[in-house]
Amino acid sequence: MISLVRYMFTVLLLSQRYLAPLLLFTGLTAVLTSSDTGPLAATYSAVAGVMLLCSAWLTIALIGLEDPAHRAIVVVTAGGHRRVLLGSVAAAAAWCLLLTAAGLALPMVFGSHTVRPVDLALGTEAQLISAFTGMAIGLVCSRLVFRRQGYALVAALVLLLAALLAKGVSPVNIMLTDLQHATDSADVLGSTGVLVAAAVLLLAVGTAVTHVITVRKS
Repeated sequence: MISLVRYMFTVLLLSQRYLAPLLLFTGLTAVLTSSDTGPLAATYSAVAGVMLLCSAWLTIALIGLEDPAHRAIVVVTAGGHRRVLLGSVAAAAAWCLLLTAAGLALPMVFGSHTVRPVDLALGTEAQLISAFTGMAIGLVCSRLVFRRQGYALVAALVLLLAALLAKGVSPVNIMLTDLQHATDSADVLGSTGVLVAAAVLLLAVGTAVTHVITVRKS
């Protein structure tokens, strides 16, 4: 599995399809946190919103790298659709962890904040919630589920908007609401940790749904 994840990670790296979501993440984070001196909880909620979009984009890009014939070869070599899909999820998670590290550091570069360990912990939790939710959306809107990119794009936009704006529907919306109203990171650190677990469960459901559809179509 490690070699499979390394292969997926490297293929995306060499394809340079990571550049667009990476530049979008950096640019939007810079715009949203530039000259910011407010509470870090609210700052990291803005970064988490950007992470949702970019993690979905990265996941869709990663899974869409290979044409059906090439993917069939990878499936045979790796030992099944499940292993390849799990390898893709792990590789996407690795890319999202890199974005998470950038998301923790960039607000310090573009703004002025007093940083405490609890703030960094909350920022990590917030970005992981968005990353796992975005990956789940990226999976169910990928080429494995939708053959036509237009349908996939519409579905992704609808799901992303629902995750962001529909009150109480997704861990992301609940987390953003909590962080926007938090005066101290410690006040919401525990509840945000619970939302991380909910986002992991959502990713597991998205992975299972994608796998079932992939097997039926193969």
